[in-house]
Amino acid sequence: MASRAPAATSRLMVGFRKWYYNACGFNKFGLMRDDTINEDTDVKEAIRRLPEQVYNDRMFRLKRALDLSMKQQVLPKDQWTKYEEDVHYLEPYLEEVMCERKEKEEWAKK
Repeated sequence: MASRAPAATSRLMVGFRKWYYNACGFNKFGLMRDDTINEDTDVKEAIRRLPEQVYNDRMFRLKRALDLSMKQQVLPKDQWTKYEEDVHYLEPYLEEVMCERKEKEEWAKK
């Protein structure tokens, strides 16, 4: 019985994450989670480092979302970004930028 509890808890957490993902609403505009990250200095540098196609895809999604928002519309449901399809494309670049910044800060202390 105890071995089934973690699996049930895991399924419950995935269900909650999917519900929360859809409740946030950005997917109704075709955006991905990383499209919604507040652009501080680290994020701007990470965006600058994106491969050209990934950057162009991001810009397309943002422009389309802005246009839809101004028209007070959302995409048809079959075009919403699905939880399973949301790729955290910015995370590796952001982690790299943050590590470099922390390393520079450590060197500056010495």
